[in-house]
Amino acid sequence: MHQTRPVTRRSLLAGAGALAVGAAGLGGVAQARPSSLAAGPRRHPPLWRQAWRKGIVFGSSIATWQLDDDYPALHAREAGLLFTEDDLLWYQLKPTPDAELNFGPGDQIIGFAEQNRQLVIAAHLAWDEGFGEGWSEDDLWGLSAPEARELLYGVIRSEVAHYRGRADGWIVANEVTDPEEADRHGFRTNVPWYQTIGPSYIAESFHIAQDEDPDALRIINEFGFETVNEWGDRPGPRRRAYLRAIDRLLAQGVPVQAVGIQGHLLADRFADRFHENGYRAFLREIADRGLPILVTELDVLDDGLPTDAAERDRMVADVYRRYLDVTLDDEAVKVVVAFGLTDRYTWLEEDMPREDGTPRRPLAFDADLRRKPAARAISRAFEHAPCREPLWTPPKAGYS
Repeated sequence: MHQTRPVTRRSLLAGAGALAVGAAGLGGVAQARPSSLAAGPRRHPPLWRQAWRKGIVFGSSIATWQLDDDYPALHAREAGLLFTEDDLLWYQLKPTPDAELNFGPGDQIIGFAEQNRQLVIAAHLAWDEGFGEGWSEDDLWGLSAPEARELLYGVIRSEVAHYRGRADGWIVANEVTDPEEADRHGFRTNVPWYQTIGPSYIAESFHIAQDEDPDALRIINEFGFETVNEWGDRPGPRRRAYLRAIDRLLAQGVPVQAVGIQGHLLADRFADRFHENGYRAFLREIADRGLPILVTELDVLDDGLPTDAAERDRMVADVYRRYLDVTLDDEAVKVVVAFGLTDRYTWLEEDMPREDGTPRRPLAFDADLRRKPAARAISRAFEHAPCREPLWTPPKAGYS
């Protein structure tokens, strides 16, 4: 039987920062158990190993609530990197304004990564979501500038110091740019931290991360660069806003070290909507700034695809193939992180169910942890990618 959740992930993540109060919080978290690296079909080498042959690190997000009886073994086998999906967000870390910091879930998920010799990307330090129902709108938007600085910077400083030396990278600033609701440098203005502190909150977050964990990579992260997305946003303006914001930070001497591209792909007419040359040029513009690129939250929204699971799986795999063949051609792309490995646990099913009522199938393995055509497409993309200088070495590379 699959583990179920009483509330959706997005209802918790929205919180007061996005002007929406979520549903009831989670109860206790599952306890991690030792994971077998031998899990899964022997005839298929793990995805992380196939990526590593080309100098690419492959990983996946996971959260403590997903540590059920069998998925941890699959994650440990296939992923050379763990991306903290939920456990360092404020609904876990600081669920109410008066709460002391709770490092329990974060300790557990990072301990799981260490147990399985996985790299860690810790997410997110400065974001306008992830608060949960324990925060009201006024708790964030009603702060004075000194109060907001004390709150945000205090949490970031304590969090990064707590995990110093245990995270290989930090998503320092997540979803802080926009082409419309933004200032002239591309920074979103419809964010509580911008309204209370001003745009300097982004730079200061990077400086704090550098001070408290100088050896961890400092990443800015954003979405919406591939095609027109499900909200109608066009990729061109979003790319330009992101580059303007990055240029502004670099010009100010802010210690941004890497660029994250979330990679939430929309399957509907992907082949027609994904303009390869424009995307290649966008990646090259980032690389020309001397910054490595990480694909951080890769999945495929299977809207516009047939109900039949086999046909849909084939079409989802084709989206992965088209996207990764282009993206991995650029040797500045060093890391690929799936936003989960199994359809059993996907935010797309929770928050955007299909109109036909059939389960979403956006990931590499199905709900029963069986390998899908998407996994084969990802594998082949790594096989065909050019070799590159790696950003990191997965710890398990020396053990298997």
